[in-house]
Amino acid sequence: MKYENFSTFDVKVEGAIATVTFDFGTVNVQGQEMLADLNSLAMRLEMDRDVKVVVFESANPEIWVCHYDTELLQHLSTEAVSRDGAQLLDLQAICERISKVPQATIAKLEGFARGGGHELALALDMRFAVRGKFKFMQMEVGMGILPCGGGASRMARQTGLGRALEIILSARDFDADEAEAMGTINKAFEADEIDAYVDTLAKRIASFPAGSINACKQMVYESIDKPIDEALKAEAYWLYQATSKTPAVKRFTVAEEQGLQHDMENQRNWENMVMDVQEIS
Repeated sequence: MKYENFSTFDVKVEGAIATVTFDFGTVNVQGQEMLADLNSLAMRLEMDRDVKVVVFESANPEIWVCHYDTELLQHLSTEAVSRDGAQLLDLQAICERISKVPQATIAKLEGFARGGGHELALALDMRFAVRGKFKFMQMEVGMGILPCGGGASRMARQTGLGRALEIILSARDFDADEAEAMGTINKAFEADEIDAYVDTLAKRIASFPAGSINACKQMVYESIDKPIDEALKAEAYWLYQATSKTPAVKRFTVAEEQGLQHDMENQRNWENMVMDVQEIS
C-alpha cells in the first residue's frame, strides 16, 4: 500500500507501524485539505493488511493539530433544522471513519490540540501527552456553538458526564496532568520519556495478529453503546471473527500439547510468553 501525495501530513511505514506526521502551514489548521487527506488515509488503512499500528504526531513543536478552520465555520446555517433533517458534518464523518480503521491508532501529543484537533485525538484509540507542552481545549461554547467533531459525544465516554460538561462548558485549557486525571489521555510523560514508551507500545501491539487487533478494537467500541447482554453476544461474534483470521486455535493446541498452562514458571512470565507465542503462525 502506498501512502503518498498527502498535502497536510507525511506517512512513513516501518514494518507494521505507520507514523503520520502533521505538517501543514503555521498551525496545522484542520481545514478541507486535512479532512480530504484524513479521508484518503482512512480508505488506504481500511484496505491495508500489513500495517497494524498507526501513530499520529506533529512536526510542529507547539501544535499537534489546530482547531477546525474558521473559514468553513463562517458558512454554517443560521436556521435551525429538525432532528430528521440533521446530517453528519464532514469532521464528524471523517473522525468516525478514522476511529473504525482496523489498526490500533495512537496520538502522540507534544503540543496544543484544541477544538477539532482535540476531537480528532479523541477519535483515536489511545492518547499520550507531554507535560509542559500539551494543552487541550473545547472552546466552542464560547463561540456560540458546541463541539461538533464527535467531541461532545466522545467526551462523556472518556471522562464521565460531570467531567465532560466541565471540559466543554468551561472552554479553558487543560494541561497534560489534568487530562490524565480527567481521562482524556492515557498517560502524561516528561518530554524525554514519551518516544520510548509509544515506540515500545506500538512495536508490541504490531507483533500481534492483525485480525485479533481489529476484533479487540471493534468489540471495545461496540460494547460502549450496548446493554450488557447485547455486548456479551457481540463479544462472541468478534471472537469468531478473530479465530477465523488468526492462528489462535493452533496456538492453544500447541500450548495444550506441551502442557504450558500447568507450568508455574510460565504463569509467572506470561508477559514474555505472549510475545514468544507469536512464532506460532
